[in-house]
Amino acid sequence: MKILIIEDEAPAYRRLEKILIEIDPEIQILEVLDSVEESVKWFQTNAVPDVALMDIQISDGISFQIFEKIEVKCPVIFTTAFDEYMMRAFKVNSIDYLLKPIKKEELEQALRKFKNLRNTFSADTNLTDILKQISRSEAKYKGRFLVKLGDKMLSIRSEDVVCFHSRHGVVHIVTKSGKTYLSDFTLDDLITQLDPAVFYRANRQFIIHADHIQAVHRYFKGKLLVELSGFTGEDIIVSSEKAAGFKEWLDQ
Repeated sequence: MKILIIEDEAPAYRRLEKILIEIDPEIQILEVLDSVEESVKWFQTNAVPDVALMDIQISDGISFQIFEKIEVKCPVIFTTAFDEYMMRAFKVNSIDYLLKPIKKEELEQALRKFKNLRNTFSADTNLTDILKQISRSEAKYKGRFLVKLGDKMLSIRSEDVVCFHSRHGVVHIVTKSGKTYLSDFTLDDLITQLDPAVFYRANRQFIIHADHIQAVHRYFKGKLLVELSGFTGEDIIVSSEKAAGFKEWLDQ
């Protein structure tokens, strides 16, 4: 398998190289690129790789700009620290979206998915049709959450969830009725099970629901303060680094 890596952080691409070799010593890493400009030139002058591992925020912009400048003809596995770009990723050539730090088993599963798809479709099936099939298979998100209330169990619909709030290592589900329930999931687990068009990881403590955002206020040093209807707990702050991606998510 021939793989192109687009990543501007040396520790990150060294980790990718190490994991890839552990997964399959016969994997050929064609090149490691660190910018939009360099990547565009590479795609224009080289044969199409089997798959590209692509970070989103690279040295001179975001990797989605590559797709705006040229037609990328290979499938892409995004490897990034930013979960707010997930929906945008699946609008281009994405077959998977892995959050840093990359785990060997997750990358191995993503490559297995690529191999299975390549084997399933005929040689003349175009990339667009394959990616449409992937999008359909990825669109299964958690719609209900089973919680305990004394001796009873309740099923809470995802649309009734205002936010998931992690406090002292325990995750609480806050509903639009103002009630709070304990969850057995971590926020890291939840963000992979929720529809990214609806839920957003605001920070380490909060995943918030778009329909329950009452207002967004400018905060100091480029940060944003999110006000949720029915939630009166601690302030929900989006960092200045995530502010642009958050506003893009709200505007989709």
